[in-house]
Amino acid sequence: MCWTRAGVHVPPINNPAMLFRGLFVSLPQSQVENERMRLEHRGSVLDVLRDSARALHRTLNTADQDKLDQYLTSVRDVERRLQMSKEWLHRPKPKPSIEEVLDEERQQIDEVELFYDLMALALQTDSTRVATFETGLGFRTSELDLGSYHGLSHHGKSEDRIGQLQVVESFLTTKLSNFLARLKEAQVFDDTLVVFGSGMSDGSIHSNRNLPVLLAGGGLKHQGHVICPEEQHRRVPLSNLWLSVLQWFGAEEADHFGRSTGTFSHMEIG
Repeated sequence: MCWTRAGVHVPPINNPAMLFRGLFVSLPQSQVENERMRLEHRGSVLDVLRDSARALHRTLNTADQDKLDQYLTSVRDVERRLQMSKEWLHRPKPKPSIEEVLDEERQQIDEVELFYDLMALALQTDSTRVATFETGLGFRTSELDLGSYHGLSHHGKSEDRIGQLQVVESFLTTKLSNFLARLKEAQVFDDTLVVFGSGMSDGSIHSNRNLPVLLAGGGLKHQGHVICPEEQHRRVPLSNLWLSVLQWFGAEEADHFGRSTGTFSHMEIG
């Protein structure tokens, strides 16, 4: 769900125990030193790579120079992440309100609920300002004795499979509701904009028209269910909503996002 400025995908963390350790467990000093040395080594490698690329740049034609510049942009993204990792390494970790998540417990817990809990804790402790969570198509839970989410999404209009799909998606939206309740309890709900949705409106035919998207929190004047478009029979690009979300985060100077045709007129700040 995350990409660098150069369009390189950032690998997700799919292990809640690893995420917990990264957010809330301070490493012993010996491990801190080992990690610092590893980060320093990666930084040195990037320095050599950048110097070599600059020397190569002078020997290339314009088209190849542009490609190399794009590559160096990716290198700068890695350098920024390395610097953030160094700073995070020495930052005191906040004390969480839940017990440590251990690897051996992962098969006995609801990982969807746990990831939501960890996101809420990360926002509450200001460990991050942005978090994304994707429920994969291979999602399963011991709470539901049903087929795979992916398999059910290709329902072929079968009433039985659609019924099972509704059970799965009701389960997932209930977990979202619990997450919103946690944000309210932590008194960060009004300062946090939550976007929940899917890249498909009908997985059976892979349709991305009329996508259902839910906005919550953010101090907005929520209007309930809004159907778009409702004027001049024109489609409203989803990127209009993303542009408004970007501006909500403080990037007022942004005047477009993707194929946006303007901001999302129904999104009003309270």
